[in-house]
Amino acid sequence: MLYISDNQDQKIRILMRDCGQQAQKMALEPFEISEKGPNDYVTNIDQCLDKQLTAGFLQLFPEDGIITEENPLSRTAFNENYPRIWCIDPLDGTEDFIQKKLYYSVMVGLLSNNEPIAGWIYAPTFDKMYWGGKNWGLFQTVGDENSQPLAIASPPPIARENCKIILGDKDQKNFGPAIAQQIPGVQFYSLGSFGLKVIEIIEGKAGLYLYFNGRVKLWDTVGPLALAKAAGLICCDLDGEPLKWTADSIDPVTLTHKQAIAIGWPEYIELLPKLRKIKTLSHLLPSSLADTLSIF
Repeated sequence: MLYISDNQDQKIRILMRDCGQQAQKMALEPFEISEKGPNDYVTNIDQCLDKQLTAGFLQLFPEDGIITEENPLSRTAFNENYPRIWCIDPLDGTEDFIQKKLYYSVMVGLLSNNEPIAGWIYAPTFDKMYWGGKNWGLFQTVGDENSQPLAIASPPPIARENCKIILGDKDQKNFGPAIAQQIPGVQFYSLGSFGLKVIEIIEGKAGLYLYFNGRVKLWDTVGPLALAKAAGLICCDLDGEPLKWTADSIDPVTLTHKQAIAIGWPEYIELLPKLRKIKTLSHLLPSSLADTLSIF
């Protein structure tokens, strides 16, 4: 690993863990909730952590670009020709956090020359950190324990009684029945955080993660996909084309991915041709309505 030092990595993990533990403590008291868009929530805790993480990364990496979810002005960094951009999500899975569920996280990803090369995911409720990247490896730790390699495990072979796919709740509503018609015996489940869903695939608890609904943004994908790529998973759209982080593949204002997303093991990626009809229908469904309408 040449892009950051061991000392910088340690400081990143300390900062993220401190922020995640702070979020848990702040959640014990009443906190403010507002809506940024349809079914897109933010809390004053997201905003507080956003500022702390921004300050920490500015100090650590003053020459790099920094994009954070809760600072819209930071999005201009994507178009300012930084060789490296840090993409920060102070609370990934805010709805789970609001509902006091378990699966939310603090996430950071490093984008270098339009490629995710490193990522960090911290799950506060489990006090568990996952990190690693290209030419580096994958690691995990719980609490103050020493770091260990993150075990990469392929799922069981596809069978009618075993074909687990992670599909978000909104995508299950809109596309689940159609997928089940194409893949008999498929089993869906979901978690709150995009990053923790990707960890499920890396650990072989499911074979494929599909994302249709058109709202995922840079700070959601860079960290988790760096880990997925380092694990040897296939990261592509529903046509099998590699996922891209170039200007032509990202909305310049919102930093939303234009591609649908599939992350999985090779045997499961081979299911994608069966889903092409679903891809076509997903493009016909306006993203502004995707959270409220069911087309099946």
